[in-house]
Amino acid sequence: MLNLKNRRASSKKVVRYGLGVALIALSVSMRAKTQTNEPAAELINRSAIVYSGSTGKVYVVDKTHGAVSIVDGIGAVKSVKVGAGPEAIAVNERMRKIYVANSSDRSVSVIDGRNDAVVATVKTAARPYAIAVDESANKVYVSNTFSNMLTVIDGGTNLARNLKTGSADAIVVDDKRKQVFLLGYESDSLTVLNSKTGAITKMPAGAMHLWGIAQAGTMLYITHVQDSTVEAIDLGTGTAKTIATGAMPCELAVNAETGEIYVANYGDGSVTVIDGHRGAAIGTVAVGNHPQAIAVDAGKGLIYVASTQESTVSVIDARTRQVIKNLNAGEHPYAIAVNANAHKVYVANLSLTPFTVLDSQ
Repeated sequence: MLNLKNRRASSKKVVRYGLGVALIALSVSMRAKTQTNEPAAELINRSAIVYSGSTGKVYVVDKTHGAVSIVDGIGAVKSVKVGAGPEAIAVNERMRKIYVANSSDRSVSVIDGRNDAVVATVKTAARPYAIAVDESANKVYVSNTFSNMLTVIDGGTNLARNLKTGSADAIVVDDKRKQVFLLGYESDSLTVLNSKTGAITKMPAGAMHLWGIAQAGTMLYITHVQDSTVEAIDLGTGTAKTIATGAMPCELAVNAETGEIYVANYGDGSVTVIDGHRGAAIGTVAVGNHPQAIAVDAGKGLIYVASTQESTVSVIDARTRQVIKNLNAGEHPYAIAVNANAHKVYVANLSLTPFTVLDSQ
């Protein structure tokens, strides 16, 4: 395993999965450091593939070709050129705009979801990585790898400004509370930006080495990869509770219908089921080795868990908490998107083929 703590000090090429460096060991080529003395890195993000309910399409980064593959409701695929090194995608459902973080280009491409055309390119402070949208304010928040700057894009004008917030590996926007939560792996707290006033504060997150983050109503869930726990923070009361999980919890998914939270545990090949109402773990499901991505089809009561090393996805019945099948998922699946209307599942692949449609029936 790569040294997580010292990942930014290394001059070797590393692979980042979701947050921080790789949890899996894949063969990667070496390249020289850039003139800015940044560590050379291959960035891979949990938001590499997304489904948009407003357009009815799936969007996935195609790193090899500097493009985004767009899959419509009948399965037709279109490739749209964006900047070099696309890493992550966010959607403004109200405006039907798709935002693509291009790491190598230090830019964000703006795609009009109505005609699948790039309508703007916005420069960022450094190499963009995490990206999230505040639909109510029509703003886009972009973290920059190897930088302490957060780029904020006005969705109406496509003008950008940069804020010194500290390094961030993941972003969650709570538009109702006017808060933007910035998670950094090498921290024991979240940076909180008040999107209305611009005030920046800190929120204790329970432990060092934060990895996954997800919001469910008033609750914010954060995984502690080192301590094998999840911190459940009530945003209404400010109280927090620590919940034990399997070894090295990395990713989270929320079942909006049942209130359950599912945690993919990289270290022991399991998924922890948390009852969000009780704030307690209520089950454990064994899946493939080193799961790293997880998603839910709440309508069908199915949970999808990707084992990036094994190139498979385990399908869990949420009611029985049993694995009902294991699916071939292309080469190294590392992110999952669910079309909840058509009940189709897609994964982003670390290969020349950017995505795979799962046979989930």
